[in-house]
Amino acid sequence: MSIASPAGATSTWAGHPRGSVQYRRLLAALFCAGVATFAQLYSPQAVLPQISASLGIGAADAALMVSAATVGLALGVLPWSMVADRIGRVRAISISVTVATSLGLLVPFLPGYELLLIGRALEGFALAGVPAIAVAYLTEEVEAKHAARAAGTYVGGTTIGGLLGRLVAGPIAEIVDWRAGVFTVAVLCGIAAVGFVKLAPTPQGFAPTRGRSVRGVFRPLVVNLRSPRQLAIYAQAFLLMGGFVAMYNFLGFRLTAAPFHLPQTVVSLVFLAYLAGTWSSSRAGAEATRFGRKPVLLTSITIMIFGVAITMSSNAVVVLVGLVIATAGFFGAHAIASGWAGSQASEGKAQASSLYNLFYYGGSSVFGWFGGVAFDGYGWSGVAVTIIVLAVVATAVAAVILRRN
Repeated sequence: MSIASPAGATSTWAGHPRGSVQYRRLLAALFCAGVATFAQLYSPQAVLPQISASLGIGAADAALMVSAATVGLALGVLPWSMVADRIGRVRAISISVTVATSLGLLVPFLPGYELLLIGRALEGFALAGVPAIAVAYLTEEVEAKHAARAAGTYVGGTTIGGLLGRLVAGPIAEIVDWRAGVFTVAVLCGIAAVGFVKLAPTPQGFAPTRGRSVRGVFRPLVVNLRSPRQLAIYAQAFLLMGGFVAMYNFLGFRLTAAPFHLPQTVVSLVFLAYLAGTWSSSRAGAEATRFGRKPVLLTSITIMIFGVAITMSSNAVVVLVGLVIATAGFFGAHAIASGWAGSQASEGKAQASSLYNLFYYGGSSVFGWFGGVAFDGYGWSGVAVTIIVLAVVATAVAAVILRRN
């Protein structure tokens, strides 16, 4: 029997061993939560050119359909982490995915650009419960020696969600319209949300805490924000995710225009590159166990930079090869950094993970929009150079501040 400590953790719980039934149920449940979250979060990304044409807006304004949701998510991660401390991890995630999928069924049919942005922001806020809590829930429930591998597997599962949302929305948008495409994704997310509720094991590594003082609530945030190593990890999230979202936001505009002129259904298939991220995130977690997190992180960022540089080619096949390489590099880096944020936190693992997500989706919102400014002004080369600069800065920060671990 485990005994809850004042901080909410349990003192005798060692975690589910890798390969056990509960371990597999945990990863399967988080896989479902990842699908429910990331499919609807990014489904508009596959239909941004149609949104632009339908609403009569430019590329940067259309991209705000994605950025509005990621802003809402960024604002929601800290409140959701506090809710999870009070009511428990599984209950909080269940509420999050239920509310979010309900909103996802309504938002596509809101009239007018401004109402759509508001609806997407609310949807993102509701979705924030999953990324805010998932990694903390995972690291509390599995054996410590398998935490990096399990986090990599979870991140790999989120790539499937992101891929599914884009692959489903694009073809349906071409046959019907973009609203029908986004709505269909929300229906699939509702099914995935039910899967999480049914599969998630009862938490044993954390006991909800009640009646904490205001100081007790905010202390973990302050501790993590005062740590140079935590800030360096948060910088990875802000810079790399910002560049990654900019890449996917505007590649569709490039491929549907001259000299490629690819149809939307074909362009939607480029999101299959996400499968490279599914593989690399799991692989990075395994390699970190062997070589340490820092070497794998730096290698992954270097791969991302190389892939982005290749996308500046005027050959469509070469562009797609570069996209696959850049995607693999990004998700390898993300798998390492996201797990590292929680595991090295001396206090408040849930808050440490939530701060990571705050910076992660903050970068997505800022640079996901700014990439459109670069695209409108300088074309794809402007977007690619922006991404490379962000990744180089992230590399420098990691190399100087982070210790080998």
